[in-house]
Amino acid sequence: MSIQAQQTTSGQTRLAFEIGLLLLLSLIWGSSFTLIKIAIPTIPPFTMVAARVTIAAILLVLIALTRGHALPRQGAVWAAFVVQGLLQSALPFTLISWGETHITSGLAGVLNATPPMFVLAIAMTTGRGRQAIGGRTTIGVALGLAGVALTMGVNALSGIGTAAPLAQAAVLVASFCYALAPIWGQRFASLPAVVTAAGAMSCAAALMLPIAAVLDRPWTLAPTKQAIAAVLGLAIVCTALAMVIYFRLIRTLGPLGTTSGSYLRAGFAVALGTTLLGESFTWSMLAGMTLIVMGVIAVTTPMRKP
Repeated sequence: MSIQAQQTTSGQTRLAFEIGLLLLLSLIWGSSFTLIKIAIPTIPPFTMVAARVTIAAILLVLIALTRGHALPRQGAVWAAFVVQGLLQSALPFTLISWGETHITSGLAGVLNATPPMFVLAIAMTTGRGRQAIGGRTTIGVALGLAGVALTMGVNALSGIGTAAPLAQAAVLVASFCYALAPIWGQRFASLPAVVTAAGAMSCAAALMLPIAAVLDRPWTLAPTKQAIAAVLGLAIVCTALAMVIYFRLIRTLGPLGTTSGSYLRAGFAVALGTTLLGESFTWSMLAGMTLIVMGVIAVTTPMRKP
């Protein structure tokens, strides 16, 4: 085998691994909508998010230190971490959690599948990365959106008219935050993924703890065991583990490729709702998941050079 062929095979293997991580991340974040729905009746949004990001921050800092990584000391880096923590965690987590007090988790999942659209719009508006957006990428985004619509089904989407408009808007604003976050996060490319995740999550915790203490008075709450377990799952799996994968994918797949996982996230959210919440499984769901996978492949696979 020639050197060029070996490099091609190696590149394809690495790409397959990164797309596998994207699938895993989508599954993890897709389950978060179900966990939020379980926790929200007895744990209000601010307290839920504060607990989620604080536990995750502690775990990520411990992991970073255990691996021998020192946290940055530069003030400018921590200022950037504050923005990252706000865009990636504190603000969208709160908006989605509050939104799910008024709309279903499935509807929240489909509304939260729009970050690639925002990334594409930002790139086309600002010119940043415009040359990398070709016809296949645009088609991939369209396939993903069509897949989301099919996955949810006509009956589920008909509920949009009866859901609280502010809750829908809140989830869409969260999607816009998710679109900005990977673009901002590219500035941390020189840092290990776990260090970036630890720094951003620590800042998110610093932002949310005082808000939750003042507004929710969490010491007066009486959460159920299921709600506590759901928050622990959100913190350990859906936040700490997910953030390490997320910041790696920003470097390997780029902002648009990483946010394309939101399509899969919506599909997994519906699938988990089917198995855990008793929602029906239809042919449109199967067809939609197929379109979602096709869209993600179109967005994430690089064009071959002649």
